[in-house]
Amino acid sequence: MRLVTAAAAARLIPDGATVIFGGSGAGHAVPQRFIDALAEVYVEHGHPRDLTTVRVVGIGDFADRGFSQLALPGLMRRTIGSNIGNEPRLATLVASGHVEAYSFPQGVLSQLCRDIAAGRPGLVTKVGLHTYVDPRQTGGKQGSAVEDLVEVVELRGEEWLLFRSFPIDVAVIRGSVIDADGNLTLDDEAINGEMLPMAMAAHNSGGIVIAQARRAVPTGDLTPRRVQVPGALIDFAFLDPDQTQTYATNYSPSFAGAVRDDRDSRAHEVPLDVRKAIARRSLLEFRRGEVANLGFGISQLIGAISQEENVADLLVLTVEQGVFGGVPASGNDGGAGYNYQALIDQPYMFDFYDGGGIDIASLSFAEVDVFGNVNVHAFGERLRGPGGFPNISRGAKRVCFVGTLTTGGMKAVIQDGAIEIITEGATERFVDRVQEISFSGRAAADKGQEVRYITERAVFALIDGTVTMIEIADGLDPETEVIAHMGFRPAISPHLRAIDPVVFASGTMGLRTRLEGGDQ
Repeated sequence: MRLVTAAAAARLIPDGATVIFGGSGAGHAVPQRFIDALAEVYVEHGHPRDLTTVRVVGIGDFADRGFSQLALPGLMRRTIGSNIGNEPRLATLVASGHVEAYSFPQGVLSQLCRDIAAGRPGLVTKVGLHTYVDPRQTGGKQGSAVEDLVEVVELRGEEWLLFRSFPIDVAVIRGSVIDADGNLTLDDEAINGEMLPMAMAAHNSGGIVIAQARRAVPTGDLTPRRVQVPGALIDFAFLDPDQTQTYATNYSPSFAGAVRDDRDSRAHEVPLDVRKAIARRSLLEFRRGEVANLGFGISQLIGAISQEENVADLLVLTVEQGVFGGVPASGNDGGAGYNYQALIDQPYMFDFYDGGGIDIASLSFAEVDVFGNVNVHAFGERLRGPGGFPNISRGAKRVCFVGTLTTGGMKAVIQDGAIEIITEGATERFVDRVQEISFSGRAAADKGQEVRYITERAVFALIDGTVTMIEIADGLDPETEVIAHMGFRPAISPHLRAIDPVVFASGTMGLRTRLEGGDQ
């Protein structure tokens, strides 16, 4: 291993190279100093250029940091990831046709790192069948992309998707401490990600591995059990003593799993509004001891609400980045967690999800259509992506999709244990046809998956392939205050009942008593 500067590391990348970056989302274990240096080197020298860049999770702060900094004409020819939404400047470059882009499920890209490392032809999976990434739909192409990188194959009489492997010329990873032999720890990181399989993929492709670390120590200072990436896999390294754990957090020992966080949940109580009411109703679907996944947006509130209700210890909440148990973080730190049981590598978490390991998931929706399809990745003018949504929504035994019935100015008040719609949103979210399919209602119905669509005023279920209203907020009229604001007419259950009023009540819901007593 050779210690260099960040700028010297950036100059190691040849024109036309395929470069994979470690890290996740809003700065979680992201080699940010390398991104800074690469942008600076390109602006000054015009090289490297025509790169193919790869990241498993979108890297950016939804503004200027991260992959937005690499939105420089000529730097990239192609980019592959799961969510370009938090990289708005790059999304603009893709939309204008200057960069080819592919949007694949997060779990697919995570697991594909191992397939590339192992020299396999690609990842064979059911994830993505009958959704936008199926080549019979868009094949995951965005912007000017035309080449097919995924294909339908038949094995043992069943259809699967094959996401093709490709060689990695450069892997840029990040850790905490590196010794003189190149052995790298992830001691201070909020996630492990794919640091090891990315390094293996580049090494076995004949490429190079560049590591960013906070500090260096002499050979022999690291105990072997601390090392996550062996020095034999790392070719070059540079130090960034100022690297932060995430863009929002300099360093939290709780996120690193070094200490327990015994914060008083009452001091962080989430105000009762529409979003909290929806998250509460979703949480009522959770059963004691179940392993669950929480998505972003409204579902992130479930972690905080589980603390308010003092039930975090009765559930096993997980986040796809590798947090297993404990309480997932929310907001810009989403993807991290604290008081967890374990922090595992992301590819293994997706193995667990894809194989049906989670009992229930709570995920946001942007659109739902008459067939029960859900769209989370293609709406509005800006390019986005689904992240891990396709893996999680397909693999969960039960799934709750959460969101408001309408958007664009919808206002409601919650008081006296009831909800009142004050102003209706300008845009319906239940539409005749979704723009693109992130979750297939047909596939869910075929395998008997239990599906709920939870809004602030009504709850729907997918019953025999039909979206069916099963609950409505007390005092609201199904026709005028729900169906009138949908793009299709749902079925109505003959057993239509009121949403549990505890969802709209002040104070706690008494959920611990319910879970301990089996009252569901």
